[in-house]
Amino acid sequence: MIQALKLALSCSITGRFCAANSCRIPKFSGRFCLSLRMASRRRHRSFASASAAAEGSGKETSIDEPKIRKIASEASDGSSGVEDTPLVFEKMTLQQIQSSLGSNGAHGEGCKHEHVVMSKTDDAAEDFPPQQNLASLEEKPAVAKRNPKRKAKAIPEDEPVASTTTTKNSEISGGRRSKRQVKQSPKDSVDIRMSQSVTEQELIVESTELGGKKSTQLKKKVSSRVTKANVAENPCVDEPWTVLTHKKPQKGWTGYDPKTMRPPPIAADTPHVKLLSWNVNGLRALLKLESFSALELSKREDFDVLCLQETKLQEKDVNAIKETLLQGYDNSYWTCSVSKLGYSGTAIISRIKPISVRYGLGISDHDSEGRLVTLEFENFYLLSCYVPNSGDGLKRLPYRIAEWDTSLGNYMKDLEQSKPVILTGDLNCAHEEMDIFNPAGNKRSAGFTEEERKSFEINFLDRGFVDTFRKQHPNVVAYSYWGYRHGGRRTNKGWRLDYFLVSESISEKVHDAYILPDVGGSDHCPVGLILKL
Repeated sequence: MIQALKLALSCSITGRFCAANSCRIPKFSGRFCLSLRMASRRRHRSFASASAAAEGSGKETSIDEPKIRKIASEASDGSSGVEDTPLVFEKMTLQQIQSSLGSNGAHGEGCKHEHVVMSKTDDAAEDFPPQQNLASLEEKPAVAKRNPKRKAKAIPEDEPVASTTTTKNSEISGGRRSKRQVKQSPKDSVDIRMSQSVTEQELIVESTELGGKKSTQLKKKVSSRVTKANVAENPCVDEPWTVLTHKKPQKGWTGYDPKTMRPPPIAADTPHVKLLSWNVNGLRALLKLESFSALELSKREDFDVLCLQETKLQEKDVNAIKETLLQGYDNSYWTCSVSKLGYSGTAIISRIKPISVRYGLGISDHDSEGRLVTLEFENFYLLSCYVPNSGDGLKRLPYRIAEWDTSLGNYMKDLEQSKPVILTGDLNCAHEEMDIFNPAGNKRSAGFTEEERKSFEINFLDRGFVDTFRKQHPNVVAYSYWGYRHGGRRTNKGWRLDYFLVSESISEKVHDAYILPDVGGSDHCPVGLILKL
């Protein structure tokens, strides 16, 4: 066995973490770990017997280099005696260890602590099945080198790091961040939930008497970062939104599954209206997509009214678009940006003829970008709205919260004096932390600033308009927008920016408020509302 130990010491050792006790151990093969464990038990028994004999004879044990060489030599010849145990290594100086190993043809490189830890791997091997556990540490958590006098900075164990791995890069947290290319077929996609914890361990060399002198305790703090990956197969590879994906999920939160979380279809004989809203991010581009079929969407959802935002149309394009409308949707109303061509734009397409139509807020400073269409129906007003984005560097934030939101809120309250109001569209605000995948990282991002969220509350929610989806699903994490840049839809790292807000007087008539995350063609997906009349 001493030959196997010398072989291990002569190899270049790559440090690894033991998942069981967070200590640093060398990279051993499964067969060597097993042999080392058996040999360690034998040498512990031999050493215990020798110690007991020494104590019974009243002799004081002392250690010197010649004796160590002799013991090691006897052990290598297969004779009985005390083997090179961890306790012996602890009592030796680094020079004595290196000299002893060198005399037996092994390398004595490394610090004393590494040689001591190496000789204690029998317990670690007990919790390390030879092949399975070594393979399971394929993502290498690194050990950060730290000054023993400095305390390790602890990371709270209850701070989860969520990550969903698909066909793009996967970020794995360790001693330092690294990115690996993960190649998978869609069927093999997995959801990886990462959690980090930092454990701090004290390695203490017990005090012993050497030559009548009591040695001092050697304390060394080793901070080790352990990354735990809970890998669970995603049963819905094509439906990533069903998996809860959030940087800081709270207890009770769950992912959104429209197949199971929507109420039963409303009875056909119950008077109702079905509304759909969608930021299409360029209508002409959407209609050119081979993967998109407006006919299939209308047959599947059977909506009565479709509200559109960010059509990016010019007035000269509207007539041509009207000719391509679905049969039965003969009533369509469009507003386009005149201050900046090919920008913004909203519309409402309906198979129910409205009583009246209004464009804009009636304020010239707000109405040049084509951001609002209002239809009056028998039981309510319906507003299709595209709220201005605060922009890069939040340049439009003052305009957004001080002028636009205030004017829109006042406009809605004026309409409400005669009929209930329904506001829908891209409102460019993730109201709560559960409405955005990474709230901490977007505190100063347009759509999630404290000012915008507060304005959303003051001008709409506090004035009696109800967020229908959040009322129906108070603990559900669901998004309606995913950025193109990082493949956000595939990993379900998004924002909920699209809403149906209704007057409180009709909030109890809402049969269903839902999101359709499976509908592609834009960086937003449609949201819907079914209202009993």
